[in-house]
Amino acid sequence: MLTDPRYARERGVPYLGICFGMQLATIEFARNVCGLKEANSTEFERETQHPVVALISEWTDRSGRVECRTEGSDLGGTMRLGAQKCPVESGSMAHRIYGAEVNERHRHRYEVNNNYVAQLESKGLRFPARTPVEHLPEIMELPSHRFFIGVQFHPEFTSTPRAGHPLFKAFILAALAYQQERRGAALRMAAA
Repeated sequence: MLTDPRYARERGVPYLGICFGMQLATIEFARNVCGLKEANSTEFERETQHPVVALISEWTDRSGRVECRTEGSDLGGTMRLGAQKCPVESGSMAHRIYGAEVNERHRHRYEVNNNYVAQLESKGLRFPARTPVEHLPEIMELPSHRFFIGVQFHPEFTSTPRAGHPLFKAFILAALAYQQERRGAALRMAAA
């Protein structure tokens, strides 16, 4: 499985990032498209200059106040767990896959930092699904790409061999179309 988001982004290869994969793709985009060379996750580099991915308890809001989460807070401390409903923007790739709402299970501590979303979006990344209360990015996509999507949740928890998840189906169809295009191009080159 291809795991390098930069390679996929630059070469038009279909990319699906689940949880950590979405975070890696967001960091890669911040570094190489937005010019934030020091962008990272605080999971890897606690004192990173640009914490594009961080524990929600490490964020500061617009006023400079540090978000504070504890084990007793309403979201279960720093871990986001369980299914959560979220609206999906129409006209997005995510909307074509999920429809107007996504309801998927979570199991993670790190999130895309809301303080960087506007900067990422100004360079072409899109976050078409965000939690209703905190506006945490649930899905990211690159509209200029054939299929470049990342999700913060875990769709594999609801997928089975006989009832494949719509996100996996969409990814497989995009990969097959990409493969057919490459084969067609190779055949045309060989015939020339």
